[in-house]
Amino acid sequence: MEKIEEINEWLKNNRLKGIKFLQLLVQERSTRGEESRAQAIIVEKLRELGLQLDIWEIGNEGLKSHPHYCSDRDNYNGNPNVVGVLKGTGGGRSIILNGHIDVVPEGDLTKWEHDPYSGVIKKGRLYGRGATDMKGGTVSLLMAIEAIQSLGIKLKGDVIFQSVIEEESGGAGTLAAVLRGYRADGAIIPEPTNMKLFPKQQGSMWFRITVKGRAAHGGTRYEGISAIEKMIIVVEQLKKLEEKRNEGITDPLYAAAPIPIPINIGKFYSGEWPSSVPDIAVIEGRIGIAPNETIREAEKAMESFLMSLGGLDDWFINHPPEIEWFGGRWLPGNLDSGHELMEIISASFQQVMKKEPRIEASPWGTDGGILSNVGKIPVVVFGPGVTGSAHETNEYIVLEDMISTAQIIALSLLKWCGSDDDRG
Repeated sequence: MEKIEEINEWLKNNRLKGIKFLQLLVQERSTRGEESRAQAIIVEKLRELGLQLDIWEIGNEGLKSHPHYCSDRDNYNGNPNVVGVLKGTGGGRSIILNGHIDVVPEGDLTKWEHDPYSGVIKKGRLYGRGATDMKGGTVSLLMAIEAIQSLGIKLKGDVIFQSVIEEESGGAGTLAAVLRGYRADGAIIPEPTNMKLFPKQQGSMWFRITVKGRAAHGGTRYEGISAIEKMIIVVEQLKKLEEKRNEGITDPLYAAAPIPIPINIGKFYSGEWPSSVPDIAVIEGRIGIAPNETIREAEKAMESFLMSLGGLDDWFINHPPEIEWFGGRWLPGNLDSGHELMEIISASFQQVMKKEPRIEASPWGTDGGILSNVGKIPVVVFGPGVTGSAHETNEYIVLEDMISTAQIIALSLLKWCGSDDDRG
């Protein structure tokens, strides 16, 4: 138990150092296209730790021609991916520790109690955009690595730390890292799971559905066909499609999710004039993809549904709804709960937290889908952030959870990678 005790003691003694580092990261706004300053902080830390550095602007790895590339970003100039490798002594299993540096926009500033990039600390919580999603998780990774290094522990397997861009927009940064050659025997992504373990995760993709009507004057609306009214039929039937798709989800890891793979409508727009019958209506939304489902299978389910609407309304026979797949797209992930990586993280969790972890399926997509489907790497999503706080105003992380996660990950690295010292 000596190494475990040493790690716990080191993390306890360096708790404030980790919190200050998180504060520094949160204070750098790293929304899409502005990731460089936060990445510079990561680079400085990796240099301090003596890791082998790889810093590159993504896009030249065959990225844009890859079938799972999804981004509307013109270029990535000046905003690099960052990888730091802690080389093992040999003979052990390797692991990727993957975090994303990009954060979503802060939204309505008037609803924030403090400046979104203040990093203010109150009652054991650090507030700010990105604190929970997922800079706190990234700091947990770095603290785990630093604890192992500072104690002179030599791991057998390589530890590949990644700070990537573009996770919030579809995962181009992690895809670029895989295409650059970064593979491992396992991976941990510390997204905000409330310290639950997610071996499985739903994927998702965005859709745009257009329904056409026939324009007319509002005074003689009976001479037209309202695209809005026809779209209402589509929306009502989408609810039934959602019910049908979720009836087939029997995995017990989804027991706590009322709707395991939702269909969400986020935008609805139509018409240009109050006194006119609109001849076009458009909705945009997101469809969830089951862990054991492919993107194409989910697309076909939606496309077949739209083709069937002619049986409900004759208008759709000659004017079928048109669908466009656009924007964000996240691959699902499907790791067996009995996988050794899961067992190791679960055991480490029990050692630190003195209780069994909660194991569920992720309600949202992460870069884990790219690592598992493209990189063929077993992935567990596990992190300290507050799920309900991600993307919200007054986003925060519980600092004690961040430290506990660093302990759990450090112990997991010892067990997964192995060490030259057989103590513990």
